Amino acid sequence: MTFSVVNRLIDAINAHDLDALAETFADGFASEWPAHPNRSFDGSEHVRKNWGMIFAQFPGIHITVTGSVESDDEFWGEFHYLRPGASDMRGVILIKVLDDKIVQSRFYMEEVEAGTVPHPMPGVSSGQNRSDSAHG
Repeated sequence: MTFSVVNRLIDAINAHDLDALAETFADGFASEWPAHPNRSFDGSEHVRKNWGMIFAQFPGIHITVTGSVESDDEFWGEFHYLRPGASDMRGVILIKVLDDKIVQSRFYMEEVEAGTVPHPMPGVSSGQNRSDSAHG
């Protein structure tokens, strides 16, 4: 059941159907951004307001889930937000569902970097691939 709610959400976003999108959220919905606490908010009306602005700013936005795990009332998904004219966003969203509505989400989303930037860990090259770093 959790995956079907998430599928309805993604379908509504990709169709830019604000009413269908808002229908997937419970009135007492809580959005948490652990790495960016100032982005956190409560309430389904805030979801509608935010997505109305997103649709206006990114009329070509399209979302896919590139990997996921579902257990009981939670969906853990790796999301890719394609935003034509802006940086893509990628990351993980943990979604909790109760009574066929989304009641909570925890976002770990970031903009995809353009170009090469220094790796934040000393001694690790940004251009190093996994097999190189795994073998020393």
